Amino acid sequence: MTSAPPRFPPYPIRGVHVLHQKQNCAPHFAEIVVDFEPAAEGFAFEAAQGLTVEYEPAENLPRFIAAAAAGLEEQLSLPEHGVVIATRVVLRRVRADTFGSHELAFKIAGCLAARKALERTGAPRL
Repeated sequence: MTSAPPRFPPYPIRGVHVLHQKQNCAPHFAEIVVDFEPAAEGFAFEAAQGLTVEYEPAENLPRFIAAAAAGLEEQLSLPEHGVVIATRVVLRRVRADTFGSHELAFKIAGCLAARKALERTGAPRL
């Protein structure tokens, strides 16, 4: 008899911090802190009430947050992890830079946050 694959996350994972920074002719800068919480099924993403934001101008922020959510969801939907994704991700902190922050930097930060959380639970690494 085969057992069902484990669910991710099996317990709340708090304060997953990612600072994605790359200095070159096309710099990247994105910093996020997220929590992962068990959910009934699927992937859900939300910004916390009282989200801490360090960035101006504010009009770019929704695009950055959406890119981080896309990176998280993309990384968690990979079948190689061998887990059933049932998670609610809560964004707690965002920091951006006027020169190096853009959607790609935040998408990469989202992917890295998902990988860190998977590592904490012992899920197979890609």
